Amino acid sequence: MTRDLEILDAPIDATEVEAELTALARRYSRAGGLVIDLLNQIGGQADSLLERLPAPVRTGLGAQTERALGFAFDAASRSRGHVAGEPSWMTRALTTAMGAAGGFGGLPSALAELPVTTTVLLRAIQTIAEEHGFDTGEEAVRFDCITVFAVAGPLAEDDGADLAFLSTRLMVNGAALSTVIARIAPRLSVVLGQKLAAQTVPVLGAAAGAATNYAYTSYYQDMAHVHFGLRRLAIRAGLDHGVLLARFKAKVIKPKLHKAG
Repeated sequence: MTRDLEILDAPIDATEVEAELTALARRYSRAGGLVIDLLNQIGGQADSLLERLPAPVRTGLGAQTERALGFAFDAASRSRGHVAGEPSWMTRALTTAMGAAGGFGGLPSALAELPVTTTVLLRAIQTIAEEHGFDTGEEAVRFDCITVFAVAGPLAEDDGADLAFLSTRLMVNGAALSTVIARIAPRLSVVLGQKLAAQTVPVLGAAAGAATNYAYTSYYQDMAHVHFGLRRLAIRAGLDHGVLLARFKAKVIKPKLHKAG
């Protein structure tokens, strides 16, 4: 799974494992705050925003998202053979500009922008996987990258479902890509639907498109760091990934439940 085990840090002790787990849990918990604040400012959260989309668009959003993911997987993988991964800030700048352009023309241009933005996001996730020492030339790692999209987004209330993407492991075969895309597309379509709806806000379409793209890009970059950070930590610590994930979940979920109460 890794390009070269020598690039990973030396094995770490229990105290260091605990510190890294805490840092990853905090990153996970903080990741959605920017998006939630943004959607509140634009004029509503998930349900009220999605109602702004025309009924045919809402109905077909899952299929559109599935096509966008398939396009993104192919295009991102091909492009990385010619152009190296860009820094995180550059990816955010690029998707922000694309969001502004997509929002400027209203819903038609926003729909056209969707697969391109999804491709850039997937490239960013692949770059982060490599930063953590994983070889995106391997099919298993490339498929692992696309499962980062399985996290529904910062407005999801089901912590268990959101965290499930962290443990996804795929059997790499001919049907694996279509299977994982079909499984992820319905969840991702909600996130992209919020983004599209924000881009249709009268007058503010371009600004909303830029802001939502920036926020969601930052969000999925954080999710990629958490996903592959846990993978790497399991290797460095010599721990079973499932055991490490259970400890991580306890750190993420307990503060949220306490806060809600």
